[in-house]
Amino acid sequence: MRRLMLCLLTVTFCTGQICNQQPPDDDDIDNGDGPIISVDGEAIIADHLAAAAFDDIPAATIQAIQTGYRIGYGHTSHGSQIVTGMEMLFAENSQYAFNAGEGSLVLEERGDVDLGHEGNLDWVDITRDALDQPDKNFNVVMWSWCAGVSDNTEAGIDAYLDAMNQLEADYPNVTFIYMTGHLDGTGPSGNLYLRNNQIRNYCQTNGKILFDFADIESYDPDGTHYPDGSDACEWCVNWCATHTCPTCAECQHSECFNCYQKGRAFWWLMARIDGWEGT
Repeated sequence: MRRLMLCLLTVTFCTGQICNQQPPDDDDIDNGDGPIISVDGEAIIADHLAAAAFDDIPAATIQAIQTGYRIGYGHTSHGSQIVTGMEMLFAENSQYAFNAGEGSLVLEERGDVDLGHEGNLDWVDITRDALDQPDKNFNVVMWSWCAGVSDNTEAGIDAYLDAMNQLEADYPNVTFIYMTGHLDGTGPSGNLYLRNNQIRNYCQTNGKILFDFADIESYDPDGTHYPDGSDACEWCVNWCATHTCPTCAECQHSECFNCYQKGRAFWWLMARIDGWEGT
């Protein structure tokens, strides 16, 4: 297991503006060949194939995650999809329990904040204040976007990336998870694709840990790509009409199967953080 000493957290986040850019080059778009397990020996990126590889995670690794990590997660409605997916997996199998008492993974949510828009860094000071509290012992921190990538600019995303990198430097015993923004239906020519690729390229180049929220909802389990889809996960409706899909009370803004896939990808990501080499 990667050395992670217990630290501290609760979180909060920010607001944006559209940037007129050219569509990303084909080389900048994930071609769906496989989950990026490492680039330059460092980057860990959970995408749609991470969700597919969930079933390969060893039971011993799941147990190590249960007892070894305390996660602080700041999000609003879209970010709750990951938690809903985790709840669905827990309902299927108690092996994936969380927040269930001693011996289970701790996931503390702050469900009223997200990464906001356009380079607002108010969340940085709030996060530092939380990490410096003596009564917290989180060793993984994850923050999500709501619509804040769709209307962001290159400079705004750079501000987010730079702030995350500085937090990593200042809190070296905490693992920080980067994230892309949810699909918005604008397709490969839209600003969202540019900004998400900006985040992906940074994480790949600099050996970061990324939960690729958008990529997970861009592919069905057969690997069919839906580049023009939205956060509603239109393909999920068709998929679940011909396959048995798990249900949930609500997957905010989307379909339960979209949440389910994100829960699977998150467990894969935690397994990789714990040191599992992945498949």
